[in-house]
Parts: sequence; structure tokens; C-alpha cells
Amino acid sequence: MDIAKGDILVMKKQHPCGTDRMLVLRSGIDFKLRCVGCGREFITPRSKAEKNVKTVIKEAES
Repeated sequence: MDIAKGDILVMKKQHPCGTDRMLVLRSGIDFKLRCVGCGREFITPRSKAEKNVKTVIKEAES
């Protein structure tokens, strides 16, 4: 899956704040994501994040 810094991931499950969109701050063996709704940042393993992604909104599209 081609995910780069600045992309927005639309996830299958919602964050506890109610939004399902995450901004990619760092990508590599794991992702550092920021919730678009509440701004919380967290790190998650790449395999887990890719499994839970519904769609990817590229940085240039938005």
C-alpha cells in the first residue's frame, strides 16, 4: 500500500472522538498518525494500520 507523509487515511473504525480520518505524520515500519477530529497523536504498527484502512486520500487531492 502506497501511503506517504501528509496523506489522510479513512479508517474502517472510528476514533473515540467520532471521526474516522487520520493524518499521516510519519511512515515507515510504523505510522505516526494524528486524528483529524481531536488532534491526538499516536503510533501504530504498519501491518495493523494497513489492515484497518478503508481508503487513502492523497495530499495533492485535498
